[in-house]
Amino acid sequence: MSLLAADIGNSQTVLGLLSGGEVQAHWRVATDERRTADEWALLVRGLLRDAGHEVTGISVCSTVPAVLHEWRDMLVRYFGDVKSVVVEPGVRTGVPVLMDNPREVGADRILNALAAANLYGGPTIVVDFGTATTYDVVSEKGQYVGGAIAPGIEISLEALGRRGAQLRKVELLRPRTVIAKNTVEALQSGMLFGFASQVEGLVSRMVAELGVPSSQVNVVATGYLAPVVLDECACFTDHSPWLTLLGLELVFARNS
Repeated sequence: MSLLAADIGNSQTVLGLLSGGEVQAHWRVATDERRTADEWALLVRGLLRDAGHEVTGISVCSTVPAVLHEWRDMLVRYFGDVKSVVVEPGVRTGVPVLMDNPREVGADRILNALAAANLYGGPTIVVDFGTATTYDVVSEKGQYVGGAIAPGIEISLEALGRRGAQLRKVELLRPRTVIAKNTVEALQSGMLFGFASQVEGLVSRMVAELGVPSSQVNVVATGYLAPVVLDECACFTDHSPWLTLLGLELVFARNS
């Protein structure tokens, strides 16, 4: 008996089978806006069949409206007998959102805040490395108090490759030195160490605004690109790769 959790991002969709806060299986697939409900059903059913798990619930969040539309269709037509929850404005999360317009905050960011508050308490800063790098801050009382959004590592590298006449796409690896001796390693140095410095700088500023000692603030890394910079940032206290999926499980429990 498992919950299927689906975190549909701009570039990739993370699927996981969860039970009691444990991720039993997980997959990462491309988020293709052209994929129909039938194609999603074929993909999801195949993954579940290979995993050999019976799904008793489905919890979904998405930052891509076109894909979410197809998922809604798929849930009705292929999983109509399974309880499902789509995380969107109006769905109970238990997280007070202290923003100018709470409805515009991405569901994945609220889920990260919920899971972080549940796992670590507050205050906590969650850094999610995906298409964008998002920073989300949870207060000591478990409130979502705001955050920041920066370009992601991959799209920044792609932009350099497209706009730089003598530059090209390179693999995201740690170069031998910060002061690079060739163009490939110069790009890698700028991406890896530049983003690590960005993270440490923003986290430091956020901790200062919270007005609490840095030793009392949890800083959690998540997202599929987190391993790229994780070892280069001294600010992280935890790495939780399935934080959004865990948040989806918590919201499903609240709304079942």
